[in-house]
Amino acid sequence: MGDDVPLAALMGLLVALLLLSAFFSGSETALMGLNRYKLRHNAREGHRGAKQAEHLLQRPDRLLGVILLGTPLVNFSAAALVAIIAFNLGGQPAVALGTLILTLVVLRFSETAPKTLAALHPERLAFPAAIIYYPLLKITYPLVWLTNTASNGVLYLFGVRENGAQLQSLSREELRTVVDEAGGRISTRYRQMLISILDLEKVTVDDVMVPHNEIVGIDLDDETEVIEEIIAASQYTRLPVYQDNIDKVVGILHLRRLANLTQRSFDKDALKRLLEEPYFVPEGTPLSTQLVQFQRRRERIALVVDEYGDIQGIVTLEDILEEIVGEFTTDPADEEDDVVREGPDSFLVSATSNIRELNRSQNWALPTDGPKTLNGLIVELLETIPDPSTCVNISGYPIEVVAVDDNRIRTVRVSRRIAGQEIED
Repeated sequence: MGDDVPLAALMGLLVALLLLSAFFSGSETALMGLNRYKLRHNAREGHRGAKQAEHLLQRPDRLLGVILLGTPLVNFSAAALVAIIAFNLGGQPAVALGTLILTLVVLRFSETAPKTLAALHPERLAFPAAIIYYPLLKITYPLVWLTNTASNGVLYLFGVRENGAQLQSLSREELRTVVDEAGGRISTRYRQMLISILDLEKVTVDDVMVPHNEIVGIDLDDETEVIEEIIAASQYTRLPVYQDNIDKVVGILHLRRLANLTQRSFDKDALKRLLEEPYFVPEGTPLSTQLVQFQRRRERIALVVDEYGDIQGIVTLEDILEEIVGEFTTDPADEEDDVVREGPDSFLVSATSNIRELNRSQNWALPTDGPKTLNGLIVELLETIPDPSTCVNISGYPIEVVAVDDNRIRTVRVSRRIAGQEIED
């Protein structure tokens, strides 16, 4: 052959074979390294290469069959061609040297370089390659089928079954990682909203409800004048109505329905006729579940009860939405009462404050897997109601008890985390 074919033609053919080897090597890495979710998105957008790549990856055994047929064919042909060229140039001793040089060239330029490029930019190589492999698979399908039948038979003996490549679902934590790593592609605000939605299953109605002792409602045992004052001063559009105490709720009053009552017609009997049936939910209900229940029942407010049926608090649709998007409205007076900055590293905090709200507003990291308030957190730790000036350290935060009532802590002083555990403002 070396006497009939010009050396230049043989060298050109060798270069072409090396380029084909690099193509097979790099395209394999690129196709197998594609992000399947991004690939599906590009395919739905109509990208031709993405469509064909997605089709090929539905049966990766067939794709690999084509590649594994082409790679050894090209490499063995290149080795034979090098032997011919080397023999023509230097005889038998040059063949061994040519084989060594070919090994180094293949390793460097037909394996390492294209695979590195494919790993860094998989889409750039995979989509054009898919356009080539798609018809190539149809042409070589009989050979690919025979190869895959033999290899799948071996796998079958070891208990491996071929069911095709399925796009597996992401778990909540995996999806959270995807959102976290989106970086600048999603604004910080939207990224935080998405994470909050994913966390709804971990947060319960107990975490966001207005506790029992802070419920504002109407006691039918009060005088009419007192009821009118409560309604006039209410910042809520819906109020629970009860008899004697909050555990004896008789209904929910939507203040908008009072518009049809005149001063003369306003009395307790008229008020009772305007009440809606109360909606009760068990404590511990995940917010994701409760949000769906609010939507199905067309409700906006629910009373949270324990296993004995005693009311523990009130949760509203707004409370759940605020977990996702943040506070809709704020009452400056309430904020000042809850947290007062004494200095750059010290805060006076109402012990009845909700820990989750404090963590969110102050960027703290107090534990939220136990009691819901600072008072409950400290009492649980000390197993008693402490005296003023008692100091504790919770999750690195020095906390000093400032004021105590007979049955609860009223005010505490919270300092920033100890050195080495500080958090950013």
